[in-house]
Amino acid sequence: MISNGVYSVLLLLGSNVFMTLAWYGHLKLKADYSWFASLPLLGVVAFSWFIAFFEYCLQVPANRIGFIENGGPFDVMQLKIIQEVVSLSVFTLFTVIAFKTELKWNHFAAFICLIMAVYFVFKK
Repeated sequence: MISNGVYSVLLLLGSNVFMTLAWYGHLKLKADYSWFASLPLLGVVAFSWFIAFFEYCLQVPANRIGFIENGGPFDVMQLKIIQEVVSLSVFTLFTVIAFKTELKWNHFAAFICLIMAVYFVFKK
């Protein structure tokens, strides 16, 4: 059986895929599809809200299941730091794949800082 902590992180991973698509996917769609490029801003916002609905369908349960007062292993600060690391990891993969972004030394330095943030937030 999957523990609440693992289940929570998996839900956060799925949630952040939808979040990244909702927040940044429209930039790629605009570049690749003329019909999408012709949408007014309100249409793009509605499209993103539709995708963000699925983000929330995963994000809220992830926090509820992972929260220590609901039987999970994480306090609220730990949940937030995990979410940030997952979010930036998903975003990085998305930009490398979709936008062909080249990772530079400062990106790796930022990831090291994130790893340090995880270490410190979990330190007792």
